[in-house]
Amino acid sequence: MENQIEPKDPYHLTYIIHFLLGAGYLVPWNSFITAVDYFQALYPEHHVSKVFSVAYMVAAMTVLIILTCWSNMMKLPRLKVRMNVGYCLFVSALMVAPVTDWIDHRNEVKLRGSNVAFVVVVCMVAVTGCAEGLTGGSLVGATGKLPARYMQAVVAGNASAGVLVCTLRIITKASLHHSRKGLRTSTHIYFFTSTLIELLCILCCNLLHKLPTIKHYKTKAQLDNPPETTSKPRNTLAILKKLWCLAMSMVSIYVVTLSIFPGYLSENVKSVRFGDWYPVFLITTFNVGDFSGKCLTAIYVIKRSKWVVWGCVTRVLFYPLFMGCVFGPKWFKNEGLVALLTLLLGVSNGYLTSVVMIVTPKSVPVEESNIAGIVMSLFLAVGLVVGSGLGWLWNI
Repeated sequence: MENQIEPKDPYHLTYIIHFLLGAGYLVPWNSFITAVDYFQALYPEHHVSKVFSVAYMVAAMTVLIILTCWSNMMKLPRLKVRMNVGYCLFVSALMVAPVTDWIDHRNEVKLRGSNVAFVVVVCMVAVTGCAEGLTGGSLVGATGKLPARYMQAVVAGNASAGVLVCTLRIITKASLHHSRKGLRTSTHIYFFTSTLIELLCILCCNLLHKLPTIKHYKTKAQLDNPPETTSKPRNTLAILKKLWCLAMSMVSIYVVTLSIFPGYLSENVKSVRFGDWYPVFLITTFNVGDFSGKCLTAIYVIKRSKWVVWGCVTRVLFYPLFMGCVFGPKWFKNEGLVALLTLLLGVSNGYLTSVVMIVTPKSVPVEESNIAGIVMSLFLAVGLVVGSGLGWLWNI
């Protein structure tokens, strides 16, 4: 059994499902932030992007902290259970947004939401963050036990979620009249389509465990790590000591990214030429860059962690560059230059994230890869929370 050859993966189904599941746990978040033009029109007195970011990131980090502490004390619930609960929460959160809008506007023609409706939507964004922490940490941890190509599929799927949602948003926004009613209708179609993607993910995460490839690696892991050694809780702090350098690199990546994207790009950078299409265009540009960066790891992965760390440190140069887009000379505020900087922000974010996620599980023994995946997802969430908080400094 130890020497058995990996079974064939017909039509690359295992890779495709990992790609889809990777996309699925970020589609809801991207659905909320890419509809920023709609929510900003609905709640003009609120800083929608920044409030969404903080609510989502804090919720995701809280769940990941709970999972990390839980795994240090006792065995976690089965992966299948965690994944199903997470994707069901995604479906619920996505459906509440249009339903809340319908109830709030059943006797109104104007596009203006109430404060109660805004609180409900923010709560749904927080639920989405909880579900992302549950599914994302679990999926990354489980995939860490598999060959690197499946982790690459997950992180590429993450990035494709942004591109997919932005494309969907552009199609729905452009296909209807540029009016308040058209904006609402297009957004409802957009949320329903995102919900269908999550339902497909529920089907896939229940199918995944039945695939011959997954059964092969699960059996191999059990043979390599007998139950009497794997049943004991792992020392999370000991694992963290091995990974602290990569963990801090992950934090720095997302501190820089989230302090600029999406809040700064959707609220602080303006264009008379593009109007309310400008934030949608910039968010799409970032997501295309992020997707491209994560796909690059299928071609080349940096092996030296020192180079990865320096790559993360040099990203602080984006701060003065983006400050120039608002406070600099007129030529610095050119839409083309802003789009180029946004693209570079996305490419560097995607590539470095993918490299860290691929290298991390292989830096520890296979029996610790599940906890290592959750720990790295936790530090990613820490970077998201700190970055989201720093995003408010642009308003000072």
